[in-house]
Amino acid sequence: VQLQASGGGLVQPGGSLRLSCAGRGFPVEGYSTTWFRQAPGKEREGVSCVSRRGGTTYYADSVKGRFTVSRDNAKSTAYLQMNSLKPEDTAIYYCAIKNFGCSMNENDMKYWGKGTLVTVSS
Repeated sequence: VQLQASGGGLVQPGGSLRLSCAGRGFPVEGYSTTWFRQAPGKEREGVSCVSRRGGTTYYADSVKGRFTVSRDNAKSTAYLQMNSLKPEDTAIYYCAIKNFGCSMNENDMKYWGKGTLVTVSS
């Protein structure tokens, strides 16, 4: 099983980025995908989750209305579209998967990808 998050970078406040989480070596339609982030000096937190077929999504209150999670199982990839970015969104973003339904709890995750750094700064 391989998960690879990509798409991070430096962006100005108010800008946008789209993160991708590409999976290999497992049947992606059997796993929900959750995005987490960890800011410097803070604990890792769940940001958003998309169900196995993309029909159900969840968001942390801090990103509702600004972030959109989606997936394309034909491409074995999940996405996190981040708009109206704020300096407090600066963090390393990780994607993780678990069997069946969504969870925003890191202890429920089965596999993790390496993170991608998002920096929001002017």
